[in-house]
Amino acid sequence: MVGMEGTGCGALLRELQQIWAEVGESEGEKSKVLSEIERECLEVYRRKVDDANRTRVQLHQSVATKEAEVALLMATLGEHKLYLKKDKGYLSLKEQLATVVPVLDDLKCKKEERIKQYYDIRSQIEKIRSELSERSDKGDHVNSPADDEHDLSTRKLNSYQAQLSALQKDKSDRLHKVLKYVNEVHSLCGVLGIDFAKTVNGIHPSLHQNGVEQSRNISNGTLEGLASTISNLKAERKSRIDKMRETMESLCHLWKLMDSSEEEKRQFSKVISILISPEEGITSAGVLSQETIEKMEAEVERLTELKTNRLKEIVTKRRAELEDICKNAHIQPDLSTAPEQTNALIDSGTIDPSELLANIESQILKAKEESLSRKDIMDRINKWIAACDEEAWLEEYNQDSKRYSSGRGAHVNLRRAEKARILVTKIPAMMDNLINRTFAWENARNKPFLYDGTTSICSRRVQT
Repeated sequence: MVGMEGTGCGALLRELQQIWAEVGESEGEKSKVLSEIERECLEVYRRKVDDANRTRVQLHQSVATKEAEVALLMATLGEHKLYLKKDKGYLSLKEQLATVVPVLDDLKCKKEERIKQYYDIRSQIEKIRSELSERSDKGDHVNSPADDEHDLSTRKLNSYQAQLSALQKDKSDRLHKVLKYVNEVHSLCGVLGIDFAKTVNGIHPSLHQNGVEQSRNISNGTLEGLASTISNLKAERKSRIDKMRETMESLCHLWKLMDSSEEEKRQFSKVISILISPEEGITSAGVLSQETIEKMEAEVERLTELKTNRLKEIVTKRRAELEDICKNAHIQPDLSTAPEQTNALIDSGTIDPSELLANIESQILKAKEESLSRKDIMDRINKWIAACDEEAWLEEYNQDSKRYSSGRGAHVNLRRAEKARILVTKIPAMMDNLINRTFAWENARNKPFLYDGTTSICSRRVQT
């Protein structure tokens, strides 16, 4: 209690001792009271020390916790130079806490900002990936920020940024390619007269959507579909060009054959000028449409029918010429080109009139050649027939009892009879000569000499 004498407690103690002196308190009682006072003071000090100790522990824990948070955030953010610990020997716990709290708050703000950056980049990545995939979603199912909260470093952020840049470039390249393909499909559809909207909708509906808010599908499936469609359209273009060139060739042939007017040809002048161009140079809308092809085919059909009718007339005329040649030469015409057969063949489309006409022309040429080879014999046959006719007339004349009458014409018949007698005497020689020439003709050609399709008159006479 000696240490209390110089303090406020000492003054109170002296005052208490004076009171005890006046009261006459015993020494034992005084000692007891002083012991109680000392014990109570110790208890107060102990409580204060305990409170102070708890405060120190809490400060230690708070500083340690916040420093741990700082360390974790620094590791998460990859920021190793933001917070440098100072020597704790020079700073109280409160100073240490006051130092770390702003750093922690700053790191938390950076974390929130970094999470937002991550989310924005991941959202863009997922959106582009969905556009590149076959799915139709727009990147709404982005992973939550918790998926990346353990690593929010700039290194990883840069990695995502690199992914995004690569995807953006891929998207740009694909979009450019899609637009190029779509334009090519549009051009080909225009040339072929095919519905463009229906064609691209069959690949993906977004390819025909208008407006900035619309996003064209740029997936592999869409690109493959466009490439396949372009290939098919080019194949169709080539097929139609080949077909139209073939049809145009038929048209030109028919125009020349039918001596068509320039007005008839003018409606196809544009098609003619385009068909001589290379495939890639044909860009006029609808020039290769099915309607144009059908129009050309209809014109070919019309001219073909007209040609057929004219050829039927020509065939009939040339057949008549053939029959006249054969009749004069007393040979049988080829029955395969008889009018009743040729008309039926032409009408049924079994034979091309041009081929039939060429066949008749060949038969005419053959008939003329044979007629020429038979001319000498036919002349002799005609003379022989004439001589035989005179012989028959002479027999009738000789049997006429009035042949010498002085009637009108008697002298004419008499003169004819004299000539007939001379001619009849020549018949055997004529016959022999005719037979020899006929046999020579048959031997040279290794076939019988027919007269009107049967054995020659001379052969029949020899047989009799």
